[in-house]
Amino acid sequence: MSYQVTILGGGIAGLTTAIALNNLGIETVVFEAAHQIKGVGAGLGLGANAIMGFERLGIRDEVIARGRVLPSFAILDQEGKPITVTDTAQVSAKYGVDNFTIHRAELHQLLLSKLDPKTVHTGKRGVQVEQSQDSVEVTFDDGSTVATNFLIVADGVHSAIRQKLLPNTAPRYAGYTCWRSVIDKGDLNLSSSSETWGSKGRFGIVPLAKDKVYWFACINAPRNSEHFRNYRRNDLLNNFGDYHEPIPSILKKTKDEELLWNDIIDVEPLPNYAFGRVLLIGDAAHATTPNMGQGACQAIEDAVVLANELEANRDVLQAFSNFEKRRLKRTHYITNTSWKLGKVAQLANPFFASLRNSLFRILPSSINQKQLERLYDVDF
Repeated sequence: MSYQVTILGGGIAGLTTAIALNNLGIETVVFEAAHQIKGVGAGLGLGANAIMGFERLGIRDEVIARGRVLPSFAILDQEGKPITVTDTAQVSAKYGVDNFTIHRAELHQLLLSKLDPKTVHTGKRGVQVEQSQDSVEVTFDDGSTVATNFLIVADGVHSAIRQKLLPNTAPRYAGYTCWRSVIDKGDLNLSSSSETWGSKGRFGIVPLAKDKVYWFACINAPRNSEHFRNYRRNDLLNNFGDYHEPIPSILKKTKDEELLWNDIIDVEPLPNYAFGRVLLIGDAAHATTPNMGQGACQAIEDAVVLANELEANRDVLQAFSNFEKRRLKRTHYITNTSWKLGKVAQLANPFFASLRNSLFRILPSSINQKQLERLYDVDF
């Protein structure tokens, strides 16, 4: 295939897509805004759909070797009583490896190792595109430009290119802010992942490989709150100190300098991903709140579906259009469902939170099974 594809963004979406296209013999070049490509964030959960995607790209086993499969996932109340529990073994038996965790930095290192270093450039943030009949010119924030046959925009939720193409698509705030960290497990006896839903906020615990633990804490808050921006470990301990163990112990093991903080945002579902020779993917196209653990998973799906369409179509414009048709409905469902789930999980009124917990506890397993089928029966 004698054309070049330029990719803006060296995150999971951009790197995975470069690998997928290289597997087809398509030449790619990646431009990343940051001066160093590394995992921004902390831990990462991947569902069976993501692992199936990596299998199609030929790197499944290498990904699994760098992470950890957990036996179950539980949603608990703040006293530690189960609200729902999902047995990973049962899900994995039908769909493959599920409830898999990995440090973002580990995944980024692996993805980068699959690309020629000469094709990955850092410190280059795309801010403008201009299409002609047979090419796309990208302008970077340093004033430089590059011409390419086709452009894939994978530069994240704050994509400048998306804002140019669709000016009314600024990220929307979900109503809660979040702290995250990765710490040494130490003497903590942890083997499964969990989320605790309480009236003071939500706390997640995710064991990682190499005796590490990823945790996150979400609290309802005004957007970009100076008060919460200044929160430190002891502030979080004061807020979550009466939650069940090991939550207080995890916070006590965390140092202030290990905290990452950001408001939770997404992008309201877009009407289009394909714009002639330009295609939006990953968070640039369908950024979602993390409540379903599907942000990275959908980026990986994008890479596989796009490669599938490019392999089947000599006409790249048609492939981009077909990609859009296959991905719009699914990614809209993920974004909308995750948004609603976050609202439910962040209920602060004790009465409504108790009612929610009671309703979740009596839901028949068939409903959960249908949700898993919709999530994991992927159109590859």
